[in-house]
Amino acid sequence: MESNSNIQRPDNLPLGVVTIVGTVLALSLGDALIKSLGGSGGMGLWQLFAVRSLLAFPVLICGALVFLNRNRLAPRSIRWITIRSLLLTAMWIAYYLALPLLPLAVAAAAYYTLPLFIVAFAALFGRETVGRSQWVGVALGFVGILLVLRPGGEAFVWAALLPILSAILYALAMILTRTKCRNEHPATLALGLNATFIVVGLAGLLVGWMLPVEATGFLSTGWTTMGPKEWRTTAILAGLILVASVGTAVAYQAAPASTVGTFDFAYVGFALIWGAVFFAERPDKIAMAGIALIVIAGVLAVRRS
Repeated sequence: MESNSNIQRPDNLPLGVVTIVGTVLALSLGDALIKSLGGSGGMGLWQLFAVRSLLAFPVLICGALVFLNRNRLAPRSIRWITIRSLLLTAMWIAYYLALPLLPLAVAAAAYYTLPLFIVAFAALFGRETVGRSQWVGVALGFVGILLVLRPGGEAFVWAALLPILSAILYALAMILTRTKCRNEHPATLALGLNATFIVVGLAGLLVGWMLPVEATGFLSTGWTTMGPKEWRTTAILAGLILVASVGTAVAYQAAPASTVGTFDFAYVGFALIWGAVFFAERPDKIAMAGIALIVIAGVLAVRRS
């Protein structure tokens, strides 16, 4: 069902900022739990996608039907919802593949080249006015990323490019949320995303069942037996993906993408906390200086002309 309605809701900056901070808190915790599942001998991405969203989907649709008018759930553009969902699914595949190979804080810092792409795409495709301080913030953030990753040094690994790829995909999806899906209900976007997770996950498992694919770790297409711990963790992940899938839609519909995107930087701080709590990861002084620059960049970039 297509709609050419051009009616735009007014911006709500406080709602966008508070929502995105809460969303990245849920995302960072979920990513730490996924990293704890392990990339070797643990659950593959396809099984994780399918089981997590199969648990989340009924809760989401029941809640939407109970609390919302069914007409509000009707998609205005199935095409744009599908493209957005596929971009986000590809984003998570790239990022999850990096998690077993990198410290959580390093993966998060590499991913937070994100504001560079969000601000650039918002200016190019979203027709948003991007101020000088925002561009300065993006530049400082990029310097911070270089300090964290140190390309060409011994600490650099090519897997760090995967979070950068995921940042590009996420930025495209959020600009699409702002420009093409702004009048979709957040629950509709969340349903579309989780439906895509289910389809992609089941397709990956089906390929593994039909064809002997030699893949290990997160790329494994086989089914891993799930014990109480795995089911408990996956149920928590289902709840977190509910928060994340609704939260990202609400935030980027409520406020300009170039502003909301800068508050996505909170993920880096949360990743530092979870990395220390779950994996005893301690970034060195140079990496911490880079992360500090990223935080300063976020403060600068949020200042709009």
